[in-house]
Order: sequence, then C-alpha cells, then structure tokens
Amino acid sequence: MKIINRRFNRDYEIIEKYEAGIVLTGPETKSVKAGHIRLEDSFIKIIGNEAYLVNAEVQIYQFAKPQGYDARRTRKLLLHKKELIRLKTKLASGSRLTIAPISCYNKHGLIKLEIALAKAKKEREKRKMEKERDLKREEERRIKEYIRS
Repeated sequence: MKIINRRFNRDYEIIEKYEAGIVLTGPETKSVKAGHIRLEDSFIKIIGNEAYLVNAEVQIYQFAKPQGYDARRTRKLLLHKKELIRLKTKLASGSRLTIAPISCYNKHGLIKLEIALAKAKKEREKRKMEKERDLKREEERRIKEYIRS
C-alpha cells in the first residue's frame, strides 16, 4: 500500500526528504491501510516543537461508528527533535519554502508519511515543465512513426 500525492511534483521542487510517523486512531489506521487517504491540498505545519499534518482526508472506516468523526482533522506527526529543529530553521531562513507530504505507506506494520522540505514552483516554471514534457512526447511519437514506415 502506497498512496502518492500526485500534485506534489507539479507544484514543488524537493530540497530535503524525511520519513515521519503519523498518529492515528484505530479505525483511521485500518482505513489508511486500505488506501483511503487523500494527500492533495495537505501540508505540514510546525506548532511549538511538534509537526502536524493539516487538511489530509482520511475516509471513515466502513465498519466504524461515524458519530463525531472529522475526516480532515489535524494529525500529529512523529519526528526526531533534531529533524524538527532543522526544519524550523530552514523554514525561517528560506523564502517560499514549505513542508508537504509526498506519500503515505506501510512499513513493518506502521503507517509512515514521506514529507519533504520543498520550494514552491512559479506558474511559468510549471508551464515550461509541461511544455518540455509535451515536446518530448511529440518527438518520441514522431520517432515511433518513422520507424514503422
């Protein structure tokens, strides 16, 4: 089971990667292991000396009781103290830096979240990247057609 944030590579450029544990309730863990988590539009916020995953949607487990369940609640992340200090200092010093989730996966029975310190891309950078990708696809298509004929 590996859930990937598909918008990450389009919106951000990776500077450093980290692996963090995530604090979940029992039904949430079962739901995440079944692959029912959405990382799009989510981000990591550092409050005090703790990191939190904000705006990630964990769908309710189908056999759990739905009373009072909030799918987009803020969830605590488990990072080493040195990693938190490093992230805080880099965020304070750099411009346009953010922390965003890349993927969520199962490792030895535990739910892990791969996060990255990233730099946001500007719109023109995104358009340039898409244009280069389209040109490469077109070139490969032409080569394939040339080989066929």
